[in-house]
Amino acid sequence: MPAAVVTLAFMAQPAFAGFEEGLKALQGGDMAVAEKELQPLAKERDPRAQFLLGFYIYGSAESKLFDVNKAAPLLLDAAERGYLPAMLPLAGAYAEGNGVPKSASEAYKWVAIAERWNVPNANFALEQAARDLSPDEATKAKAAALAYTFKSK
Repeated sequence: MPAAVVTLAFMAQPAFAGFEEGLKALQGGDMAVAEKELQPLAKERDPRAQFLLGFYIYGSAESKLFDVNKAAPLLLDAAERGYLPAMLPLAGAYAEGNGVPKSASEAYKWVAIAERWNVPNANFALEQAARDLSPDEATKAKAAALAYTFKSK
């Protein structure tokens, strides 16, 4: 095996190990350990870690570490870069004003983006999100969703 491949494989192991340990801790209900393992990955903008922290650790009312002001920015960053599982929880945050300014049009936009990328149950969420908007607002939010391009950084 070429040295560069071995080096890349070796360098990738700690991040993967941190993710696996964080996921195991999360599954075991140990939110403090999950946070400790996932936080460094989230700081490196690993969307999987951002999602787990944002949705399950900070975004779940059952979590001892519940904090919507920490959850929403993680979900937003992951969603803006195209991480599909973060989109519907982010839309919910906008719909409720949890950690982000309450905005029915932003909620609709994120659900519409999720629906365009075939996120499960997005079509049902889209119908619900549309109820909170006038037809003109829905048209503008749908146009914003269609025009949206994911951030690369």
